Amino acid sequence: MDQIMGKVGGYWFNQKAGKEMNNFGDDMNSISSSIGDGAKWMVNKIKGKMQKPLPEFLKEYDLPVGLFPQDATNYEFSEETKKLAVFIASACEVSYRDSSVLRFNATVTGHLEKGKLSEIEGLKTKILIWTTVTAVRTEATKVHFAAGMNKSRNRDAYEVVRDGSVIDKF
Repeated sequence: MDQIMGKVGGYWFNQKAGKEMNNFGDDMNSISSSIGDGAKWMVNKIKGKMQKPLPEFLKEYDLPVGLFPQDATNYEFSEETKKLAVFIASACEVSYRDSSVLRFNATVTGHLEKGKLSEIEGLKTKILIWTTVTAVRTEATKVHFAAGMNKSRNRDAYEVVRDGSVIDKF
């Protein structure tokens, strides 16, 4: 009789615990939607979702690992919508090996596909003036930036993760 009661009690406990964990997950989802994009990565960590480092993630999508500044470690990616959001501590500028400069807002978003980040918001480059970058695409040894007019740069300049310099205004 004790064994039967032990099994019934264990089953009941597992059912209750599973239901409570589901409720906790739902609570975390509602919290993450109300606290904003910047903190969702922490909620995902609490829920047990492991995230690849940003450079490794970019490499999987055939983008240069040094495209974003070094302190851009937190990101969100939706498999369904292919929307990528990269979170940076503050707006900054990054100078690259080929003398190009990119300016990053604290959040950069875009639509991610293999070898291409399009519909970008939060990224600028200096051509003659600061111009909004709308897309970045890769092709063998080149990185193509669409920013009002297309600009191609050598890919190897973006293969090293670099520090960003804090700026006052994006």
